[in-house]
Amino acid sequence: MALRRKTLAGVVGLLVFMVALALFVRRDRGGVQVDVEPVARKAAFRSFVTASGQVVAERYADIGSSVMGRLVELRVKEGDQVRTGQILARIDAVQAAAGASAANARVKGAESEGRAAGEQLSAAMADLDIARARAEEAQQSLRRTQELRRDGLVPIAELDRTKANADAADAQVSAAQAAIRRLTETQESAARRLTEAKAQASGASDILAKTDILAPIDGMVTSLPVQQGEMVVIGIQNQPGTTLMTVSDLSAIDAEVKVAEADVLRVKAGQAATVTLEALPGVRFPGRVVEIGSSALPTIGTGAAAREFRVKVRFDKPDASLRPGLTCDAEILTAERQGVLVLPLQSVVVRPGQEGQDQPGVFVSDGKAVRFQPVTPGLIGGLDIEVTGIPEGTPVVVGPFQALRDLQHGQAVRSRTRQ
Repeated sequence: MALRRKTLAGVVGLLVFMVALALFVRRDRGGVQVDVEPVARKAAFRSFVTASGQVVAERYADIGSSVMGRLVELRVKEGDQVRTGQILARIDAVQAAAGASAANARVKGAESEGRAAGEQLSAAMADLDIARARAEEAQQSLRRTQELRRDGLVPIAELDRTKANADAADAQVSAAQAAIRRLTETQESAARRLTEAKAQASGASDILAKTDILAPIDGMVTSLPVQQGEMVVIGIQNQPGTTLMTVSDLSAIDAEVKVAEADVLRVKAGQAATVTLEALPGVRFPGRVVEIGSSALPTIGTGAAAREFRVKVRFDKPDASLRPGLTCDAEILTAERQGVLVLPLQSVVVRPGQEGQDQPGVFVSDGKAVRFQPVTPGLIGGLDIEVTGIPEGTPVVVGPFQALRDLQHGQAVRSRTRQ
């Protein structure tokens, strides 16, 4: 019984081996099965760059505060239309008003000091004129006394007294001049203090004015993350301040998308684009590229990642329902050519050339074997590529990908025309 089972198992194994061998031999004789497609000419061949992003307003302003304090009044709500200069909110102004009042008081004090210094300087200049007149009178009296003394008409004591009076008068002139210099310096110091006080008052008034939050542009309040009564802080070094709201000018709408670095060099300002939104399925918005980032966007995390560049597409006719923040996809037309030969992208492969350098080309099939035909690749559009260097209608191997990856010149194949 055991012997019969072993014999039966051996026979079955032999049959399986023979069938597998037959299939292998048949497949090897028939070659690799491939899909073949003739090189076709397209009347219009377009190349696109696709990217995703979000809808943004052409002009918008994130409004913060230049002063710290409590938000005591909020005059708008999200969705409101506002005008330039309109008061949107108010910050508690008690401290700012006190500072402005103190600064104005210092200005008035400095002005009083300046006036007093000016009056004192005027008085000192008058004293100088009087001292100079007295000194001149004393000098004339001295000259007369000296003449009388030469004639022996006055005693020497009179001459000494007259000379002392002249010296005293000259000393009064010097004292008056010193007083003027001192008061001039005092007046200049008062003027500097007045200038400083006015500057401080201007700064304090500016801080007080900035407790009123004004609209910098015409537009709509598209974001309002704060509530009345919250504390507002200003930015310090790397710490951002409170963003009170965002005002957006919705008269011009852009799609801000992130384009991969491999595609960004093909994107140029003015190229036509089509934008679609998840919020409006089936609707296509025409537009134009208006801005291309000159540097890559920051990458998130420390791992290596493909760089992306910001590109803005301006809607030609934005819908009134569009709002900043809606996700979107953009298809940018980067090139268009007429009457070119086109093949599926995967059919163009690279093989070593005659000089050992890699050379792009395709495999041409005669139904039984393939030969490698060098071609010059051109424009890429979606899953197709423009080629030159091969006649129109030539049967080219276009798949499957696994077969194309390993296919070699002269290899036997079984061709199947792809519909």
